[in-house]
Amino acid sequence: MKHFIIICLFSIYSYNAIAERADRDKPIHLEADRATVEDINRKDSTRVSIFTGNVILTQGTLRISADKVIMKEDISGFRHATATGNLVSFRQKRDDGDEYIEGWSKRVEYDSKTDKIELFRQAHLKRGEDEVKGDYISYNMSSEFFQVMGSSERGVETDADNRVRIIIQPKNKTEETEAEPSTE
Repeated sequence: MKHFIIICLFSIYSYNAIAERADRDKPIHLEADRATVEDINRKDSTRVSIFTGNVILTQGTLRISADKVIMKEDISGFRHATATGNLVSFRQKRDDGDEYIEGWSKRVEYDSKTDKIELFRQAHLKRGEDEVKGDYISYNMSSEFFQVMGSSERGVETDADNRVRIIIQPKNKTEETEAEPSTE
């Protein structure tokens, strides 16, 4: 029940825009200090590539920075990346202007088939001035739907502070006063 309330609260205050739609049609670029890539002509199963050392994965406006990324590509061309590091970060531009959504955690999993990012351990997500923190955050990049769990809810004690924390900023005061009729 706690999850439902938290999800609803964050969804109520979410904006109507979604993550940059054009990103999923762009190529994935990877930079790293070292890479191991399986045979590119292999067509019968999943291909695995491992990138280590200052890894930067970009796809359009999506950017993931990590110490290590394991990229799996299935025979249909869908990719699943698992990024790990002291703190893995990701950032993606939203469709409605110059605002970005940003996140940090110990492990990030990106799935191009479901258009979803999952943040594990010390997860932190920020959209504008609104923030959410927990042990686990699931973020659907298409719909901007969030699910947040604390470590006790997941059955793992990864941090002394195991509760979900959300900060929702009030609407801009100038927008509110412009919308109210003048009493003069």
